Amino acid sequence: MKKLFFLLACVAMSVLSFGQDNQLVWANGHLLYGTPIESIDSLTYDEMQDIDTLHLLLPRTLIKVMHDTVVETQIVHDTVVETQIVHDTIIQIEMVHDTIYMICNHEYVDLGLSVKWATCNVGAESPEEYGDYFAWGEVEPKETYGWSTYKWCNGSYDSLTKYNNSSSYGIIDNKTVLEAANDAAAVNWGGSWRMPTDAELTELRDNCTWIWTTQNGVNGYRVTSNKEGYTDKSIFLPAAGYRYDSSLHYAGSDGFYWSSSLYTGSPLYAYVLYFDSGGVNWGNGYRDYGRSVRPVCQ
Repeated sequence: MKKLFFLLACVAMSVLSFGQDNQLVWANGHLLYGTPIESIDSLTYDEMQDIDTLHLLLPRTLIKVMHDTVVETQIVHDTVVETQIVHDTIIQIEMVHDTIYMICNHEYVDLGLSVKWATCNVGAESPEEYGDYFAWGEVEPKETYGWSTYKWCNGSYDSLTKYNNSSSYGIIDNKTVLEAANDAAAVNWGGSWRMPTDAELTELRDNCTWIWTTQNGVNGYRVTSNKEGYTDKSIFLPAAGYRYDSSLHYAGSDGFYWSSSLYTGSPLYAYVLYFDSGGVNWGNGYRDYGRSVRPVCQ
């Protein structure tokens, strides 16, 4: 199988004038810290079968290796001169104080809050698509939702095996925030994506204007920032309903979005943001229900 040696050798020569310090390597949104070019010359496409794009970041220059094609993006005065489009998906690039931040293959909006918000749900390809539904702490959608199929119990609500702070409901571990391996956003999107905490969902609710609307035939909320300098920024949250047993409920009229935070008042629940045309609410919901996930990143 053909190696990347020739391509990367060309890349190294093309950026030699920029120096070889502080090299960073990205693959599908995952940063391999401090990896020098020499150490990846021997990678074959067999070993890279799940990697669509390889990114080499050197001072003020972004190099992309894409299926035998090398694209160089110059950074001039903190402005990205070129943003490459790969497989009809924009590779997001942001230059801040000589540091490049990339969230590969998924778009986000900066609302001026503590985190950036993705433009669509996990499992969706556009803002108005419902996407997949996840039980809290599970990372794959499924056909049937309920305690009998829930990953973190032994078939019933009083037999929890993880994320439990009460002896009445199973094994106590006192974990109250989802680990990355149990975070549907982190697992499915990779990179720095993750599910929002309860505080981050509350921040979104309290610092934005929520207008019930219809986008491309789908009901939901247009959520527009109230932060100075960001009032032209918004995201759309579709009213995707929820799944329980094998049925979809309230799609088109209600939305339910998971946080990564356990409701400590009872470990049967996790914090969730929910809404209908009458308003936006904040509360908790049973962990075994299938609900939407809207990722965030730093």
